Amino acid sequence: MNEESLTLLKHGDTATVTKLHGCADLQRRLRSIGINEGRRIRMVAKHPLSGPVVLEVERRQITIGRGMANKIAVMRGL
Repeated sequence: MNEESLTLLKHGDTATVTKLHGCADLQRRLRSIGINEGRRIRMVAKHPLSGPVVLEVERRQITIGRGMANKIAVMRGL
């Protein structure tokens, strides 16, 4: 299994966050909303044309921009 960007997940796919890329402020912001290494997430929706993505994290839905989502590395099946 290989790491891939969160944005490559399709609707309903689940994966485990393996790494957060980007500056320290971005990583801190992602962690503050529950997205951190080792966390299981599920892709709820991807809006078209580089729009935001909707994730399920610990039974909560979180919407983040596609740029932020590109900074999240995940592995399926963990």
